[in-house]
Amino acid sequence: MRATIQELMLASGVGFGTSGARGLVAQMTDRVCYAYTRGFLQYLQSTGELKETGGRVLLAGDLRPSTPRIMVAVARAITDAGYTAVNCGRIPSPALALGGWSEGLPSVMVTGSHIPDDRNGIKFNKASGEVLKEDEAGIRAQTISLEDALFSPDGAFQVAETGLGPVNPGALDQYVQRYRDFFPGTPLAGLRLGVYQHSAVGRSLLADLLETMGAEVLRLGWSDAFVPVDTEAIRSEDCELATRWARELGLFCVVSLDGDSDRPLVSDSHGNWLRGDIAGILCARFLGAEVVCVPVSCNTAVERCGWFREVRRTRIGSPYVVAAMQAAERDGPRRVVGYEANGGFLIQSDITEQGRTLRALPTRDAFIVILSLLIAARSRQQTIEELVEDLPARFTASGLLRNCPPEASRRLLARFQSRAAQMDVQPAEAALSALFGPVASVDWTDGVRVVFANGEIAHFRPSGNAPEFRCYCEAATPGRAMEMVETCLSWLRHVIAQESC
Repeated sequence: MRATIQELMLASGVGFGTSGARGLVAQMTDRVCYAYTRGFLQYLQSTGELKETGGRVLLAGDLRPSTPRIMVAVARAITDAGYTAVNCGRIPSPALALGGWSEGLPSVMVTGSHIPDDRNGIKFNKASGEVLKEDEAGIRAQTISLEDALFSPDGAFQVAETGLGPVNPGALDQYVQRYRDFFPGTPLAGLRLGVYQHSAVGRSLLADLLETMGAEVLRLGWSDAFVPVDTEAIRSEDCELATRWARELGLFCVVSLDGDSDRPLVSDSHGNWLRGDIAGILCARFLGAEVVCVPVSCNTAVERCGWFREVRRTRIGSPYVVAAMQAAERDGPRRVVGYEANGGFLIQSDITEQGRTLRALPTRDAFIVILSLLIAARSRQQTIEELVEDLPARFTASGLLRNCPPEASRRLLARFQSRAAQMDVQPAEAALSALFGPVASVDWTDGVRVVFANGEIAHFRPSGNAPEFRCYCEAATPGRAMEMVETCLSWLRHVIAQESC
């Protein structure tokens, strides 16, 4: 069998983009996972990052029940391509990336991040950094030759693979040491913290690290079943858990991670979760950032606070943030960082303070956000909510429509580009104006971001890697932002229902 990755995408239903491959577990057969991995390795050969044979490729995964099988398929692809698969175990995505980049090696992380466990994914990292948009086309164009005898008709290996070999702890150890070296001693002494562990792959690692830094840690909410914690669209049950724990256990705050532990959650002393883009601003301030690169969906407090020399806005997705950070660094030697609305924080420049250096890690990381906010609060003798109070009063809320097929998402976006003369429906801008007042401007950087004359913002876009349509709203109070989200989602459901008639 010979096929391009692009052809396999269409045949399998498993999408491939800069965040890697994602799809339903039933669609992510051994054949598909094997083929995508071979395509990635072939692309690295074509660019000169990998020799045609020999060398190592790091491999790790999250705690989803489907992850071990997919890791085995990936490992077999690496081996059959002439390389050695190094099993780094179940570790956070940024730990794997750091391990690879420090040695100049590519890495493969099996994870579906925050999406439900009936789905999974494979995230690929080059030896030189994240897969960017220009790499995506090259990988999709790769033609893969597969031995038909290797797989059964349903896509499973004809002969079951035996395993992954022993775990190499090097990548995980290096990740932990990164933070112990930059934050020595016990800077969190006196803090009583709750760690909401659920099924995050970094759950024990985070709790242990906070304890070594002096905090009293209560481990909470451990789950043997996978829990799809989404730091951008936080579930009501996760909100209720945090507020109850904070109230009943007398916690300074509650912290948590998403499934592959590259996105953080930090609460205030009442258990109210901070938005990821608010946590990102506070982290950037603590690290002394000069240039901050953020997606267009992030809270405008980053510009309004006046703490940074420059703020650059990008499309949504870490590859765009990485590209913007690289461009900013080329413009001069400055301290460049980035973050996303989901809370993942990226560091483009080495950061040196008091003779200690935190090396660049230009991929989403959760631990740096949690540690920065806790240490900032502890050193200033402030609560988390007092840190937030230093920011302008701008509040963001988000929501999503699940199980929204790509074609439905395209039709929704088309509503914003329509005009009454062209369609027998009210244009979306006019509909939103009726809901929220006159429109001041519209930004098409990624989806559509509508700024109203009163300063409120509504932003709509389809997810790039899941069948979801997301909505972000910004206003002067949290209640108003959430009210806007609910209004927008109700309007979107109405539009979809109309089209289904």
